[in-house]
Amino acid sequence: MKKNSWKVYTLAVLLAGLAAGASAQSPNGWRGPTHDGIYPETGLLKQWPTAGPEKLWETLDAGKGYSSPVIVGDRIYLTGMNEDETKEIFSAYSLDGKKIYSVVYGTPWEKSYPETRTTPTIDGDKAYVISGSGEIVCLNTADGKIVWSVNGGVDFARKTGNWGTSECPLVYDNKVIYTPSGDQTTMVALDKETGAVIWKSEPLGDSGAYISPILISYKGKRQIIGGTGQSYIGVDPETGHIQWRFTDWGRDGKPGGGIAPNSPLFKDGRVFFCQGYNINSVMLQLADDLNSVSLVWRNTDLDTHHGGYVLVDGTIYGSNWINNNQGRWVAVDWETGETKYDTDWGSGRSKGSIIAADGMLYIYDERRGAVGLVKPDPAKFDVVSTFRVTKGEGPHWAHPVIKDGVLYLRHGNAFMAYKVK
Repeated sequence: MKKNSWKVYTLAVLLAGLAAGASAQSPNGWRGPTHDGIYPETGLLKQWPTAGPEKLWETLDAGKGYSSPVIVGDRIYLTGMNEDETKEIFSAYSLDGKKIYSVVYGTPWEKSYPETRTTPTIDGDKAYVISGSGEIVCLNTADGKIVWSVNGGVDFARKTGNWGTSECPLVYDNKVIYTPSGDQTTMVALDKETGAVIWKSEPLGDSGAYISPILISYKGKRQIIGGTGQSYIGVDPETGHIQWRFTDWGRDGKPGGGIAPNSPLFKDGRVFFCQGYNINSVMLQLADDLNSVSLVWRNTDLDTHHGGYVLVDGTIYGSNWINNNQGRWVAVDWETGETKYDTDWGSGRSKGSIIAADGMLYIYDERRGAVGLVKPDPAKFDVVSTFRVTKGEGPHWAHPVIKDGVLYLRHGNAFMAYKVK
């Protein structure tokens, strides 16, 4: 390679590295550092004792909620409701489960299922949350003091479905993203230091969904991928312009139902979306210019209610919806959409949430609180170990989290830590 050519090559590599770093969303938030339910842990147990892994601690002071914890440094951050269930609170815990502080930051959804939903996003020394009533709030992690608060539900005329706002903040560059939907705008970006509006996307008139959007990079460009109750969308992260919109549900012209709750998966230009109530899961191909998508395949077996899904070695794993109390566990081929298995867990266990770490799946039954360690095998539903969470109340809807060899589980006001390494 000639001397000048080498300089050009070196500069290109450097710029590519800087661009890749700039494209990253905050790694401390919803469903792990890559926001896809995959936790970068190693050395975890491949089988648990009969009674389950060692419980390190538990506390019953988390407040009611369905949100998950976020662990950064020597602290754990979690949202919940206060004692009289009129406000949402942000709490910090030590790694041994001792509460350091709790502060009120917002108002819950006032109707069906008011429990707190927002998993915090931690960015530097700030935390970002979105209340059930649509307040976007920035707090100092040191002491929980509110830095700024924007009443997004009112200011952006949000248009909700039956369960209010259920969104975890997407934080990247200097922006915090919120999806109010409605007739004024669809998605907004706020300055993460001040809460000032940076951009507002065009309105679609849709009601809101319950999707936490993600930031992706493809062909040297970035895009926010999220959704409303009636549409999946791709949004320019610099301007807020909606670059594509997908509404072809394959339901004989019927709309999507307004209940989409799961963040998409993205890999190599493909986008996977899935929602419950017998609505198809779809695989979309993103165009090279990011201005359109095309349908690759549909699958009618995997219609995840709100437990998420993971991609492991070319297979999508998750649970489906039979009714609000029942569901099976499903594996689907990423490339073809072929269903590999569709299986009952058995013994009264149902659908639930799922994450993956160190070559294993971790599943959490929403009905009875069973926790399973599963070997990811597209040929069979292979549960290696199980135990059960008995503390707390309400549905087991909080997604598990793993950090530094510790499995964190939440059931309403109960919050627990287990040693899995």
